[in-house]
Amino acid sequence: MTNEAAFSAYVAARRPQLFRTACLLCGDPHRAEDVLQDALVRLYAAWDRVARIDNIDGYVRRIIVNADYSDRRRPWRRERAAAPRDVPLHPGFPAEDADAIRSALRALPPGQRRVIVLRHIWNLTIEETATELRISTGTVKSQSNLAVAALRKTLAPAFGTALGKVEDQ
Repeated sequence: MTNEAAFSAYVAARRPQLFRTACLLCGDPHRAEDVLQDALVRLYAAWDRVARIDNIDGYVRRIIVNADYSDRRRPWRRERAAAPRDVPLHPGFPAEDADAIRSALRALPPGQRRVIVLRHIWNLTIEETATELRISTGTVKSQSNLAVAALRKTLAPAFGTALGKVEDQ
């Protein structure tokens, strides 16, 4: 398989999950599309080298996080658009709960949102999350605890006692 065909096959197979990740990180599907396109351009430029590594998904997640950082620094990105309701959240979440969860995630500060997406959507360990975000494990734990507490407070009226306790160990 040629490098271009391998790249196309990877993108075709993983794009929905990568788009969900970008949406959850950005909080806006339009920004997420820009961030994902930027990430895929960077991935294509490095594909000869990247195709040989074991964890391509981790590499691409890192590119998406970096592209989100870069995009947030652009001055014209200071306006916030409301996210449409049809953006996929995650296959495991019931559709009727998606709006409340999306809204609660958008209300989190970007650093907490990144930790929640990597820890609880991608199911990365504390150490893997710290490595991908280039922060300490203590920062991952504190950001996760703050984010979970904020999500619990925000979502409690909608979900009541159905919110389980999420702990980082």
